[in-house]
This record gives sequence, structure tokens and C-alpha cells, in this order.
Amino acid sequence: MTSWRVGDGTTVHRIDEIALPPETGPWLLPAATPEVTAQAPWLTPEFAGEDGGLRLAVHTFAVEIGGLRVLIDTGIGNHKTRANPAWHDLDTPYLDRLAAAGFAPETVDYVILTHLHADHVGWNTRRAADGSWRPTFPNARYLTSRTEHDYWSGVDMEESRRQMLQDSVAPVREAGLLDLVDVAEGGTEVVPGLTLLPTPGHTPGQISVALRDGEHSAVVTGDCVHHPVQLAHPDLCSSVDIDAEQAARTRTRLLTELAGTGTLLLGSHFPPPTAGLVRRDGDAFRLLPVPAGQPAASSGDSGGAAVTVGG
Repeated sequence: MTSWRVGDGTTVHRIDEIALPPETGPWLLPAATPEVTAQAPWLTPEFAGEDGGLRLAVHTFAVEIGGLRVLIDTGIGNHKTRANPAWHDLDTPYLDRLAAAGFAPETVDYVILTHLHADHVGWNTRRAADGSWRPTFPNARYLTSRTEHDYWSGVDMEESRRQMLQDSVAPVREAGLLDLVDVAEGGTEVVPGLTLLPTPGHTPGQISVALRDGEHSAVVTGDCVHHPVQLAHPDLCSSVDIDAEQAARTRTRLLTELAGTGTLLLGSHFPPPTAGLVRRDGDAFRLLPVPAGQPAASSGDSGGAAVTVGG
């Protein structure tokens, strides 16, 4: 099991779904060429190969906090028709891995959706015997930003995205399990110690998730930061960012606030070791990996404070 302790009462488990193929990097972050990656040698070998190719993964985070079980994002899902070949018609043991961490589907209290993209909402639902899509976590409240939901409800979109919303979001809403959160500029606490942070740009309502237990803290990025190369180059944007300039501003603001603190950064697509501390590196940043099983430092140990970054 891959997990990190945040204080005495909070544990974050990484639940693996798939490692993404090498061609994902050039598609997702086309400006992160091998020459650019070579400028940050600390990326190799964990986050980039010797050839400069980026390593990326899809996983979710299962959080034990205050006696609650909270799942942050739900990955790609099984048996779903997707335009991306790496995501199409998967058959992975994701739910077995989730249960092994102590998160059988019926025991999950909350599902936090950082944004409504196919690789973050897929396990919201699973196929029933009659072929329909039913909520995977029947006793959970599914939370996402109202801004995010309203954007996708009104925008003109391609058929593949429309299908994803129909099989992975609409059934949750129709079951009465979806809660839309008005996320304040300085963040909105939804359960004690768990705060939704507005980190827009990748999508209009993209959120990150801040965890706090006493003097200890962590932040799950969502897609505010896709890969550690963006610490070395915060202005390096994803090909699917809706507002790339806003995404870069948001990412820089978040990294600036975390730099030099004890707050653990957990990347939603970072390959192992997945977590680390943000440190200044010249005019940019680097990630100091924190291996699984190692407790997070207290914010006071590194002069940090609670994360309050807004959009």
C-alpha cells in the first residue's frame, strides 16, 4: 500500500489505475521537449526517462480524515468508450486496490471531483447487469465546484465529452448524490480539515484539495499541476488547458505559496514517488520527493503556513 501520514489523524493512500504510455507526454505537454526536461536534471529518473520523455500516471487519492473516508477523483473507469486509446475500454483491478486500502465502495463518505474530465470522473459509475451506469459509491456525496458543473452544462462540446458526462456524471446527478459547492476565493472547508481551493485555468472550476491536521498539511493538485516539469517551468501549459494564461498564473501562485513549507504536494498524475515538498530553485521550483510511508513534516518545521491560495 502506498500512503502518507498527514498529522496524527489523516492518511492519504494513492490508488493506482494505470501508467500512461510514453506518447502521452508530447501530447499533453508539447513544450516539455527533451531539451527542456534536461534543464531540470532532478526530474530523472523518477519523473522523466533518460531520453527526456515524461512519465505520467492515473491514480486517485483515498483519504482517511476525522473518521471519514474521502476519495479525491475517480480515474478513468472500466469498460467505457473513450476517444483516447489509452483510456478506452479498460479492465483494471482499481476497485480491488481501493478495497485493499480499506475503501470498499459502500464505505466511502465523500467523493471530491477536482474537475469534470474523463480521467478524473470515470469510476463515478460502473456498469450494472442491465447495461446502465450506476453510481459506484452509493452512500457517498459527490462534490464538485458549481462553476465547473455550470460551465460544462452550458458549453458546446464534442460528442466524446458529451458521452463521458452522460455515463459518468449524469447518473450521479440523477441519483441525487451530486452536490455543487460554491468555492470561495480563499477556499471552502467541506469537512473538518479538508478544504477545496479554487485553482482555475485548466478548466474554469478546477479545484485542488488542501488537507490539514494540526500543524501538518498536504495539497492534492488536481490538474493545476500535471507533471513536476511544471515546477521547473511554471509557464509550461497543457494542450487541454481551457485558459492557459490563467492556468500558469494559478500554478505559479500555488507553488509560490508552498515553496519552503512543510506542506506535502501530491500530484494527480505524478508517477512514483508522487509526493514531495516544493523548494525554490533559482527563479522557479523543484520537487523534493517524500517517499510513501514517510510522515509529512509539520508546517512549522519549515516555516510554512496553511495554504490559502485562491484563483
